[in-house]
Amino acid sequence: MPNSLTIALKNDSDHNNLHAYVTGIAIQNGGRRCLLRADGRTLYYPESPPSIGSPLAEDCAIPLGHPGNTTRITIPQIAGGRIWIAEGKLTFLLNPGPALVEPSVLNPSDPNAAVNFAFAEFTLNNDQLYANISYVDLVPRLPVAITLLQASGAVQHVAGMAPNGLDRLAQDLEAQSRQDRRPWDKLIVRHEQRNLRILNATHGNAVGANFDGYFEPHIEEVWHKYRSGARMRINTQAGPGVVEGHVQHDKLIIGGEPFDKPNTADVLGCNSGPFTTGSSATRNAIIPRLAAAFVRSTLLDAEDQPSDPRTFYRRDPTNHYARLVHVHNLDGKGYAFAYDDVQLDGGEDQSGKVNAGDPSLLTVTVGGKSAASLARKAPAPPPQQQQYMHSPAQGQHGTPQQREHHGVADKLKGFAERVLK
Repeated sequence: MPNSLTIALKNDSDHNNLHAYVTGIAIQNGGRRCLLRADGRTLYYPESPPSIGSPLAEDCAIPLGHPGNTTRITIPQIAGGRIWIAEGKLTFLLNPGPALVEPSVLNPSDPNAAVNFAFAEFTLNNDQLYANISYVDLVPRLPVAITLLQASGAVQHVAGMAPNGLDRLAQDLEAQSRQDRRPWDKLIVRHEQRNLRILNATHGNAVGANFDGYFEPHIEEVWHKYRSGARMRINTQAGPGVVEGHVQHDKLIIGGEPFDKPNTADVLGCNSGPFTTGSSATRNAIIPRLAAAFVRSTLLDAEDQPSDPRTFYRRDPTNHYARLVHVHNLDGKGYAFAYDDVQLDGGEDQSGKVNAGDPSLLTVTVGGKSAASLARKAPAPPPQQQQYMHSPAQGQHGTPQQREHHGVADKLKGFAERVLK
């Protein structure tokens, strides 16, 4: 595993004023909070400031140049990293600690509230590079795609959205709101007569989108089904194996673990109520699969979880934000909620991630102009077995164990040349 990695930042937009920022935790320097300097090579370690909301001592904006330009940067091993891309510049502040105050989309007084920005998440450590495009908080106006070239020659690609993807998603959320009278349309944040971003329904209260009581009818149906003789089977994809569940005394008992009824906030956030993790390894393995099943509304149609993607979002109520995020990503992939990487053993990834123990080059493409053509040319990924180590608070979930497939590298070489040139 390399101690550093080259990242290519490609301007695939019509903007001349895009800037990138890289933030994270420096693994090789005591876990210190860091930013990549504007030179794209060295790290800046902020000192603890005297007061809350102090400015950074350095401007860490990395210009991406004109449309079509590619800027290469180099990062060391970093955990919990983000690559931020902004139209214009972003404002990062410091609190005593030091604690880095990152851009917030939930605080209207944040200096970045009206800035068009996006990000990709990553961790580079001794074992692997893991990166994904995340919609757990929001869908940005700036589309992001990621491509990983491995030392073996294999390529992994996540297409992201087209340039008009946000506007099309907004139209569908407005249509859904007219249909079910729920505030999906209020998740759309506008600025200067354009759609700026769309917040995840988890953050609906920040924009007056109240979903209280939304999932409760579905939850009651689930409880009735599994009280009436049906048996739920959850493949924990871990040591406990497949565990069975049924409702007894108004609790859902799965593998001997009791689960209370969740409410809508629990389902949307996946980390509260019955989905709170604890000391039980069995319970912690059940929670991601159970939470994902509620978000995707699959428990009435499939007694085996994780279920086939063809069962996802088929019923109402369901998480239409998550459903439509997948509709409008050109390859159907992207983290729409905290456990969106839950899938069948050997199933195709839903979460918009790339990962490998032999990363050679990570390309982050911003703007979406070539996303459709690359999505059409991208070959299907090889089957994978996955082991999950979920933590919703961190936004990066899992350590997939990849199989070897002879001939895959040859198949992907041409695609790699088109994406990475």
